[in-house]
Amino acid sequence: MRTLVIGDIHAGLRALEQLMDRAKVGPKDHLIFLGDYVDGWSEAVETVDFLLDLQDRQQCTFIRGNHDTLCSDWLKTGGHNELWLRHGGSATLESYEKVTDRVRETHLEFYNNLKDYYIDSDNRLFIHAGFTNLKGVEQEYDSKAFYWDRTLWEMALAINPSLGFEDNIFPKRLTHYKEIFIGHTPVTRIGSTAPIKAVNIWNVDTGAAFKGPLTMMDIDSKEYWQSDPVHLLYPTESGRN
Repeated sequence: MRTLVIGDIHAGLRALEQLMDRAKVGPKDHLIFLGDYVDGWSEAVETVDFLLDLQDRQQCTFIRGNHDTLCSDWLKTGGHNELWLRHGGSATLESYEKVTDRVRETHLEFYNNLKDYYIDSDNRLFIHAGFTNLKGVEQEYDSKAFYWDRTLWEMALAINPSLGFEDNIFPKRLTHYKEIFIGHTPVTRIGSTAPIKAVNIWNVDTGAAFKGPLTMMDIDSKEYWQSDPVHLLYPTESGRN
């Protein structure tokens, strides 16, 4: 059995289907999704439907992303903001326009059941964005950090790689977990379309919402698979510009 971690999908279902095929995902594989299932491409409803069906066939862990929270809030209240619409929400809103109340209820249950984070038996943390408490995720002051924080990744990028865990000045946040797997901040911002490791953090958001591919990684071997650049799979759409 493999444990495979998947970066931010942003409603790019065609990319996810490519990955399932290219990685030869089997029924015994454990799939850990790092969140942001919607907001970007046109298949928000279809993506969530696919994930709901997938969890009936194999072990899946679904982490909560900030875009999932924004979509869930809209489904609950009908209220939205212009910032959300400009960052992928308009495609999601349009995707949900013609669905039944039953579909909305089922999807709301999916969003409500998302995990803020997951820690495996080997002390590896899976989280959408990050955390701020020096003592780790279980002591976090505000759960919104789990799906909004960028300081964890920014800190890891800024650290001198020659420093080790034994160094007294090593950031306490990075000492609690063997490895940390995140999404949220696309590595395309620093010129990459492949997963990047900074200290003990792996960022597997390779910009699927924009011009990059969607990525799936084996957390043990670090072998990874990628879809085509997602915008090529949706040639008539703009995604998140």
